[in-house]
Amino acid sequence: MAEPADAQGHPYQSLTPDLVMDALASVGLAGDGRQMALSSYENRVYQLYLDEPASFGAAVVAKFYRPQRWSDAQILEEHAFSHALMATEIPVVGPLVLQGTTLHHFGGFAFSISPCRGGRAPELDDLEVLEWIGRFLARMHTVGALEPFVLRPRLDLRGFGMDSREWLLAHDKVPLDVQSAWAKSAQIALELIAVSADVLSAESRNDTCPGDAGKPISQLRLHGDCHPGNILWTPLESSVAAGPGPHFVDMDDARMGPAVQDLWMLLSGNRQQQTRQLGALVDGYEQFRPFDRRELGLIEPLRTLRLIHYSAWLARRWGDPTFPKHFPWFGTSDYWHGQVQMLEDQIEAMQEEPLVV
Repeated sequence: MAEPADAQGHPYQSLTPDLVMDALASVGLAGDGRQMALSSYENRVYQLYLDEPASFGAAVVAKFYRPQRWSDAQILEEHAFSHALMATEIPVVGPLVLQGTTLHHFGGFAFSISPCRGGRAPELDDLEVLEWIGRFLARMHTVGALEPFVLRPRLDLRGFGMDSREWLLAHDKVPLDVQSAWAKSAQIALELIAVSADVLSAESRNDTCPGDAGKPISQLRLHGDCHPGNILWTPLESSVAAGPGPHFVDMDDARMGPAVQDLWMLLSGNRQQQTRQLGALVDGYEQFRPFDRRELGLIEPLRTLRLIHYSAWLARRWGDPTFPKHFPWFGTSDYWHGQVQMLEDQIEAMQEEPLVV
């Protein structure tokens, strides 16, 4: 991997603590000077404390969006989805409406302000926890199915897989000693996805895509990145404003896709363990919304697309100084040899029978 770009040339270099506090003041909120950077690589996110508690709490979370990633209209479409979910009492932590809007601009950055919500990681080995999460995901998808995103992208083979592979090879991001093996494995994997997962076809741009039985597999508005780190769990005995149970954060990757995209990232372990976990999720899900069992055949293709896309994401962001700092192992021959092995494992997994619940 090439040396990272000069930090002075990156847009986030100008996002100083003073600018963060001035941005907060620009939307009518007075901070007491305390700020804490929260874990986020794509955007910059800070917990800020207020001089005086407001109706939404004594602290807020300010998100400064990565320049040139989303348009204002695409961000506002995500915000509107979050507010539609909150209107139906789904525990999503969405942006506050301040001065008549949820999206603001200051110092060359687009930013939003959200209430601060605490919580711990969900205990995903607890089937009751998974069932609880499944219920809320079904309610989220019921709202998501009411209308499509117009401006935000769709999770598909072209955007996540083919474009990522082509970009990595065109920009010489894969070391020569492993480039041929990785390119071959990635191509075989993408060809398998193209054949076995019509719903992810790059050619189909409709809200629904053909399934194996001819009946469409629904495409709907999703959280899009529903991994355990984006679910905060509040214990039953808690008295915080969010209430007990899960609450969902970081809708930044919201897009159109199949419902199972918001379920599979909560699975881990061997096939038997994943089957038990998936069974609990679906049990909860189907208390509010039917789950199309054909989508189980999309789990491994979606996992494979994320694997390829993740490598491209890291490479594309390497000029951001925080990436070399937090991902020092990326770009080495060992990393790419590991990716080849994982792709080969995924090629095998995509040819096995899908999980059954």
